[in-house]
Amino acid sequence: MRAVLITLAVLGLSQAAHGADISSAYTDLDSNKDCVTYAQAEQGDGDWADLACSGYRGYPVLIAYDDARESLFYGFPPGGDMTSAWESFSGFNSSGARIEWRIETTGDKAVPFAVIHRRTVSNPEDESKKTEVLLVAKVGQMETRESCAVGLVLATGNPSANDQARKLADDKAKSFACGKDKRVVIGNVPPFGRVDN
Repeated sequence: MRAVLITLAVLGLSQAAHGADISSAYTDLDSNKDCVTYAQAEQGDGDWADLACSGYRGYPVLIAYDDARESLFYGFPPGGDMTSAWESFSGFNSSGARIEWRIETTGDKAVPFAVIHRRTVSNPEDESKKTEVLLVAKVGQMETRESCAVGLVLATGNPSANDQARKLADDKAKSFACGKDKRVVIGNVPPFGRVDN
């Protein structure tokens, strides 16, 4: 009887430790339909714009566009602004029309902790050749307001890219320290950098 009780107690602890479920939800990103431009270049001031877009259940997506390159912030930004860092590919790039949010659900609480977002990057030597990359990013929570690229997964010619990106998101995003921890790179992806303001 004692062995049965111990086994039940261990099972109960194990279930409590693994009580959170991880799943995916998807949102669309159409800058003409889902976004509001809140700042942009004036005549003769270059080609840049800042957009605020709808994301997942109140979590916004912010886009900083400059010279055919995009830096995205997923979730709640520091001070209501995304100017803490610029993260993008050095080549001309654009964001995919669909975002995968990795959601951790515990009881009735569902929290998006990472996104997987396809990016298309131009080749400066041959504009007809483009590279697809899955960007894995940490989602900025209301308390911490920290979002950044956790890793990059080459998607072009890689049938395992989605699975690799989900594993990377689930294993690294929650504990990743933006600006300190080193991004994980899977495959030969185009140059990507971060500039802190």
